[in-house]
Amino acid sequence: MNSEQLLELVTTALEDIKAQNIRTLDVRGKTTLADFMVIASGTSGRHVQSAAESVALEAKKAGIQPLGVEGQESQEWVLVDLNDVIVHVMLPETRDFYNLEKLWLAEEAADTEKAAPEDPSLERVRRLRG
Repeated sequence: MNSEQLLELVTTALEDIKAQNIRTLDVRGKTTLADFMVIASGTSGRHVQSAAESVALEAKKAGIQPLGVEGQESQEWVLVDLNDVIVHVMLPETRDFYNLEKLWLAEEAADTEKAAPEDPSLERVRRLRG
């Protein structure tokens, strides 16, 4: 199973258990840890734990043994490491606090800002300031 197929398996498992705000991040070229990261929210600690367990179970059914599952005790943030895909299931407040999307997409956001056309009024202010 390639990483794209594994990503599809993970997102389907999360959708089936009603995880919320599922976000996939392509981290190829940014890290050698994985090809994709998936971040999702649960509605409660039990839901976070259940969603992570569902991902691990579906991966095992497909012949993929998780390298590790961390955080099941706290139920605020559970990580499932499937080698090519790393899954983070969190409570919404934990997700907001750590803001992993911003961390992993910071470079893309900076590139977008550089590539975006500059506001003409900013150019005028720069000329006036000398």
